[in-house]
Amino acid sequence: MSDQFQLMRERRFRPFFFTQFLGAFNDNVFKTALITLVTFRAGQLTHLDGKTLATLLPGLFILPFFLFSATSGQIADKFEKSLIARAVKVFEIAVMILAAWGFIANQLWPLVAALFLMGAHSTMFGPVKYAYLPQHLGQQELTGGNGMLEMGTFVAILLGQVLGATLATLPQGGMATAITVIGLALLGYWASRGIPLSPAADPELRINWNPLTETWRNIAAIRRNRVVWLAILGNSWFWFYGATMLAQFPNYAREVLNGDESVFILLLTVFSFGIGAGSLLCERLSGKVVEIGLVPFGAIGLTVFGVDLYFASTALPATVAVNYIDFLAEVAHWRVMADIVLIGVFGGFYIVPLYALIQTRSDKRQQSRVIAANNIMNSLFMVISAGVSMLLFKLGLSIPELFLATALFNAVVAIYIYSLVPEFLMRFIIWILIHTVYRLDKQGIDNIPTEGAALITCNHVSYVDALIIAAASPRPIRFIMDHRIFSIPVLNFIFREGRAIPLAPAKEDPAMLVRAYDEVARALEEGDLVGIFPEGGITYSGNIEAFKGGVSRIIERTPVPVVPMALRGLWASFFSRKDGPAMTRLERFRPFRKIELQVGEPIPAIELTPDTLRERIVALRGDKQ
Repeated sequence: MSDQFQLMRERRFRPFFFTQFLGAFNDNVFKTALITLVTFRAGQLTHLDGKTLATLLPGLFILPFFLFSATSGQIADKFEKSLIARAVKVFEIAVMILAAWGFIANQLWPLVAALFLMGAHSTMFGPVKYAYLPQHLGQQELTGGNGMLEMGTFVAILLGQVLGATLATLPQGGMATAITVIGLALLGYWASRGIPLSPAADPELRINWNPLTETWRNIAAIRRNRVVWLAILGNSWFWFYGATMLAQFPNYAREVLNGDESVFILLLTVFSFGIGAGSLLCERLSGKVVEIGLVPFGAIGLTVFGVDLYFASTALPATVAVNYIDFLAEVAHWRVMADIVLIGVFGGFYIVPLYALIQTRSDKRQQSRVIAANNIMNSLFMVISAGVSMLLFKLGLSIPELFLATALFNAVVAIYIYSLVPEFLMRFIIWILIHTVYRLDKQGIDNIPTEGAALITCNHVSYVDALIIAAASPRPIRFIMDHRIFSIPVLNFIFREGRAIPLAPAKEDPAMLVRAYDEVARALEEGDLVGIFPEGGITYSGNIEAFKGGVSRIIERTPVPVVPMALRGLWASFFSRKDGPAMTRLERFRPFRKIELQVGEPIPAIELTPDTLRERIVALRGDKQ
């Protein structure tokens, strides 16, 4: 069983998971019951147009995220998080009592007020939700933990939407919905009582209660961390994309697919299943590291299947109004279903690594405020989504054309973000290499320090050794490499964006050699991982050659632990020098070739000699070249 499922057995994760699950479940029972009423039975509640209300109400729910996230982030950093979680659940009970009145009395205004207040409830819980995980999970558990949380959230969304839509269509739906939402709120409070203590990150923080000035200050502070800021923008764009689609599902089911409420529920089911499946797959596809290479992969899928959804929607046969059984009986509808589920899957690939990146690259003392800034931007993008959708409808676009425009603009946004932070694209190329050309088996990865400086050392078998090690490492590594390899077309882009350090022999370019060792010292002093191949070049024989003096020179200047590694299975591959120049024998380009990376325990600088290091790496490699 995957390690991420093992978390469900542990108190540090399980009560928090169910508190979040029940909150998301209740949110969606309530919201979907309300939206189903105004979409299919608007005349019972109001004279306003159901299509307009279905677009505006989700915007009203997320408006508190924009207004109050900055304050919520400060509260989550200043106070103990399990206490906040329980207080939020008590607030949820009160809000659901108000909502119950609205459902029973068939009154719109209590329901609208409760919708806004549930947005405030989620705003308070949001910073706790994502700042809690780094306190209780190790770095290698974060992707799996986030995946479980996202899977649980979207399963809760699915079940809540199905139940909410079903309750809204019952003859006594108002009373049934009222009892359900109050009961779920009580269960959420019960689950929150099991959450373990989570100490405040910054108990001395003085809270700025002015949401406008704190929002501005929060965003200004986050923008100084460029990678985190752009990850937040990428995350927020996903919520623009997702909010645009989800807000239109009721009317898409009714007007385009000519279906009833059961078809709407079916669309929600397959979309939520896709998100949950994609989120869970992230841990397996990422190899338990924060693999941002999945983000471009997810973006590609969001565009490809979003575009195909438009073409599938415009090629449907004319039908009379149908329920979900009749809908599934029509083969042409299966293409629509496949597009929606795959949009969900690739959405999971896109969003889970971004959340993990934000958690790992942000200041621990400000983590809740960083998440609050993320929520502010998410809510802003979702509000904009509602406005853009209404504008495009006024310009005459249909719902399928809105989906097409969103999918195409997704490609523009992705290209823009990846041009600003090429690390995303670099990691994507590395990820593709490791999941197509090779199948990588990693052993001893826990021996790579989770923080602080270290020198990574490995045997040198092929031109892609650095890429393979970078793919396996939970942290970025700055590799020292021969300036000629550094300059290889295409690979040069990857090495440059990975901040590799080109090095030339003293007889070729003594100035470059000095600059390289100065840069290595600077990187280690800043706490980075630096990688070096002690042989000084790629092997021609498959054996581990004698080590040069580079490692000793580095350690003498900056004493740090040295991590020995060994690559196995790369000799005689397309990128190795067996029987001649590398990359010249196409018959060796076999996809999914199994390779191994063995990582040994760090060697303290005081115990290191070139001979002992070579002995360690030879032992790690064993007989397999």
